Amino acid sequence: MTQSLRRAAGAAMVVGVSGSELTALECAWLKLIRPAGIILFRRNIENATQTRALLAQATEVCAPHSLRCVDVEGGTVDRLRDALAPMPSAQDVFTAAENSGRRALMRQHGELVARSVKAFGFNITLAPVLDLGLPASAAVMGTRVVSADPKAVTGYCGQFLAGLAAHRVVGCGKHFPGLGGGTLDSHLDTPSIDRTMRELTNDDLYPYCELRDRLPMIMVNHAAYPRTPGSNRPASVSPYWVTTILRKRIGYRGLIFSDDLEMGGVLKFLPIDGAAIEAIRAGMDLIEICHSPELILHAYESLIGEAERSAAFRTMLMKRSQLSGQLRAQHFAQPTPPALSAKQFSTLQNEIDRFAATVAARPPKAEG
Repeated sequence: MTQSLRRAAGAAMVVGVSGSELTALECAWLKLIRPAGIILFRRNIENATQTRALLAQATEVCAPHSLRCVDVEGGTVDRLRDALAPMPSAQDVFTAAENSGRRALMRQHGELVARSVKAFGFNITLAPVLDLGLPASAAVMGTRVVSADPKAVTGYCGQFLAGLAAHRVVGCGKHFPGLGGGTLDSHLDTPSIDRTMRELTNDDLYPYCELRDRLPMIMVNHAAYPRTPGSNRPASVSPYWVTTILRKRIGYRGLIFSDDLEMGGVLKFLPIDGAAIEAIRAGMDLIEICHSPELILHAYESLIGEAERSAAFRTMLMKRSQLSGQLRAQHFAQPTPPALSAKQFSTLQNEIDRFAATVAARPPKAEG
């Protein structure tokens, strides 16, 4: 039982590492935990060859059908910009597509992102952003959001996801149930979003409902919604948001993924051991801890300890592990594709540059 619990606890985690190569200590704790996947950041990425080698080494000891995650939205959130080419932001692509009438730009954005992450060995990009572009969050979200209109957000994200799917790259919609009404950065604090359940249902949740069956993964944020039954509890550790709304009311059947549990938005509410336990208890499939090995190991041992103390939690953890394993096999079974040749890599860089130039041109929208 202890061994199966350890496997279940590790398979509930997606973790980060410190640099461009694994240290001996990282190799040891990765082998111990056997996480569901790895997430890399700019600190880990020098070039495609090095990144593919790092991912191969790290995922060799991960759970089967592991996630190889990276954040490539375009614009300010683009972990490959220095190693490949800067990808234009979602907002810039959406604006260019709307102004020119060339909606194909939205799908092209997804295709270029997919080709980029595959070139470095990743199988998932943590995009697109489904948050609404509301005035309250403008200073925080910037060009990551495309519109205040939920139908417009759905249109862009649907095309972006189609572009990813065309190249067999998994997308992850974020940040459920919506950061559009937030004024604080959840990396630092717990945003308290002053929107009613009616507003959230009609607007913020609309893209998730419409794209429910096209989103292999959904990321849950650390904001609180005090004017809803979710109250002041961060959504990432809230059974109301994860189970009652996302699983039951919306009927979502894909992987549910937490935003980074190292972020202040949740750690100011709960310590890491409580956050990890409560995220799983809320109905989360995967928890993300992006940097600190101390926090990663503490969360891992906390999940095991809680499962040993509580039969109900043990049953929940084992069930989530089984279901998430089935979903990983469904979405991440394909092997890492071959590396691009130098010529192919250069061609991809040039295509991104031309796409960025097209987007930046922004011809005026025709009247009439």
